[in-house]
Amino acid sequence: MKIAHIAAIAALGFAVSGCATVMNGPNVKYQAQSEPKGAKVVFSNGSTCTMPCKMQMRRKEDTRADITLDGYDPTYVLVQSKLGGASFGNILLGGGVGAVVDGANGASNRLSPSPLSVQLAPAGTGKGAQLLDAKGKVVMSVKEHNDKVRTDVAKTIGAKLAGLEGDAGLQ
Repeated sequence: MKIAHIAAIAALGFAVSGCATVMNGPNVKYQAQSEPKGAKVVFSNGSTCTMPCKMQMRRKEDTRADITLDGYDPTYVLVQSKLGGASFGNILLGGGVGAVVDGANGASNRLSPSPLSVQLAPAGTGKGAQLLDAKGKVVMSVKEHNDKVRTDVAKTIGAKLAGLEGDAGLQ
């Protein structure tokens, strides 16, 4: 009887190991949009598009999004990879195996902000770009967001790209 219980527990552990990998995968469909529409975004990972757009992004990679549109001040947004709730479920249900699998490929992570939604500031007004939520309401300024995540994101994309040293571009 003990062997049957041990076998059942082991089978359950392997069944849920890497749960986020099975459910989510290491990539995410990522949306980027601007107000007004038509801004060009260039990500530090090499991806580019004209907003609004959708693309595949790696869940475990921080990146920088440089956004430009004629007549508006250029800006950048630091996109942070954050640990998602699936990791904790793996630890509770599947033990360390699932957490290790998902942690290694980033499947348990999520990108923030998501979607990337930015209200651009007209050139010369000094207003600064704003981050918007999925419904189009202002969440905070791009500068506030970048300042909040800058130190963490710098660990993966580098201090200069994150704006911690030298001429990192616009805020």
